[in-house]
Amino acid sequence: MGKFVVRETATGFKFDLKAGNGEVIATSEVYTTKAACLKGVESVKNNCVGDVEDQTVEGYEAVKHPKFEMYQDKAGEFRFRLKAKNGEVIATSEGYKAKASCENGIASVKKNAPEAAIEE
Repeated sequence: MGKFVVRETATGFKFDLKAGNGEVIATSEVYTTKAACLKGVESVKNNCVGDVEDQTVEGYEAVKHPKFEMYQDKAGEFRFRLKAKNGEVIATSEGYKAKASCENGIASVKKNAPEAAIEE
């Protein structure tokens, strides 16, 4: 089962969503307060049901929020970002060499986030 790991950084608080095997699936921005970070965790839990907007294909169909946006970065790696109902980015992925791995990452967030425990 997945878990959200909340930690303090030099400039605030952030969380990582980890799969049952300990791999980081998604990461948050840095929040100024722990309370705001915990609200971010709840937002991921509530918004991870969104559809996937595949921006790697030409003429992709726009999907309404909440959604996962899958895209290619400048290095050619596949990444995703989870956007809340208000359009704010609430979690991002690492870079994946293969598109299928990125799709698996999205599936893992959808599977793990809703019931994930919070570890501080």
